[in-house]
Amino acid sequence: MRSSTYSRIQRSSRRTAGVHALIVTAVSLAMTQTVNAQSTPMQPVGSDPAPTSNRAERMTPIVRVFQQASPAVVNLSTSRIVTVQRPRGFGSLFDDIFDVPSGPRQYKTQSVGSGFVIHKDGYIVTNAHVVERAAEIKATFADGTELDAREVAVDRQHDLAVLKVEARGPLPYLKMGRSDDLMQGETVIVIGNPLGYAHTITTGVVSALNRELVFDSDHVYSELIQTDASINPGNSGGPLLNILGELIGINSAIRGDAQNIGFAIPVNQLHKLLPEMLDIERLRRVSFGVHFEGDVSARPEGGVRVKSVDPDTPAAAVGVRPGDVVTAIDNLPTPNFMEAFSLLARTPTGQSLKLDLRRTGQSRASVEVPLADRPTANASEMMERFFGVGVREMTRRDQDRYGLRRSIGLVIESVAAGSEAEREGLNPGDMITQFGGWAVTDLAELAHLVNQVSSGDLIPIQLLRPHRGGLIRIELGLRAR
Repeated sequence: MRSSTYSRIQRSSRRTAGVHALIVTAVSLAMTQTVNAQSTPMQPVGSDPAPTSNRAERMTPIVRVFQQASPAVVNLSTSRIVTVQRPRGFGSLFDDIFDVPSGPRQYKTQSVGSGFVIHKDGYIVTNAHVVERAAEIKATFADGTELDAREVAVDRQHDLAVLKVEARGPLPYLKMGRSDDLMQGETVIVIGNPLGYAHTITTGVVSALNRELVFDSDHVYSELIQTDASINPGNSGGPLLNILGELIGINSAIRGDAQNIGFAIPVNQLHKLLPEMLDIERLRRVSFGVHFEGDVSARPEGGVRVKSVDPDTPAAAVGVRPGDVVTAIDNLPTPNFMEAFSLLARTPTGQSLKLDLRRTGQSRASVEVPLADRPTANASEMMERFFGVGVREMTRRDQDRYGLRRSIGLVIESVAAGSEAEREGLNPGDMITQFGGWAVTDLAELAHLVNQVSSGDLIPIQLLRPHRGGLIRIELGLRAR
């Protein structure tokens, strides 16, 4: 019975299959005739004539943000082995949260983090803990362009650093937004180089606001943005963007013992800190007198507000006052701090600048402020007097010996017996790369910084020490005698 039933099913299946085959053959012939007649390929039902014509319909805000923002995001890498020796005072909690190792560890030629351009002249923002991994830094753009980057300023307390690259023309840069109006749950976008995978995009939401990470009494990171957007080692220093493509944070930390818990420094902190990090008098060793506020509060009319004016300076002499808003420099608009700084940074010393000012009550004024050179002190003599250290500039021979493409610091020639420097373990041959949080590559840069030191000041110093064919990065403090 089962056999007979099975046989009938088989015969029925064969008949059905035969009918289907005839139908398919007939349809195929008809389709072939139609194609031959019209000489056009068949398209799936409901499709557009061209395979890519629906890309516009698939263009989501996230895709749009990536296309617009990714050219301004860079992969930061090192081409020189560095052994990082963590400063004292950072415990295991620091290592669990930040994607950096504790204790000595070597980084060979590889990606060390991410960064992003904030001005067309080549200024790049990243994390301080990213740049400490490299003796030299290379910035690689989305189109494959590679440029050497130099440190301009580093703020370890807030884990921020500013770098500079020299390009042949204006670079794409990110629009800086604000972080004081963020909403829990709003969409955020991360672009970076996790684990060296260049220009990777991930998305998520603002999980929480105003988070605080406490390492010890000297190292507290506050007002952080928490996000569930995937952040991995290598994302550090990259941008956190809103759905409009505006920068709202700098990706900085991850919890190594958790999933989907990442932290970003709010962009408002960057707004506040940039005028101090990029103080024109310190960077260029000039006398100007004006110190600016950050762009935390947007001004519809544009301009950058004067925070303070030093007495007995060119700006004070011509009547620039705190609260004035500089709307243009030499007839070029200054809608924000970075534009004002860029104009000041490329103006030759000895030249006078025309500042257009807007004052309380909407009154306006124009003044001429000279950008005057400051007398250069003898940096080597002052270093010996304050710290018992003799220094000199790097030579081409030094660079070749350590496998460097350019000067990255000052070489220590001598350490006085019984000095603070000797007690802290400084050795002849060590290279001072930062003094007081500022990069130093020549004696003129160091002279301007050490000229501001007073007896008893504790100055943070960063060194590179040759060791067994490699380099060790060391951070310590020297107290001026």
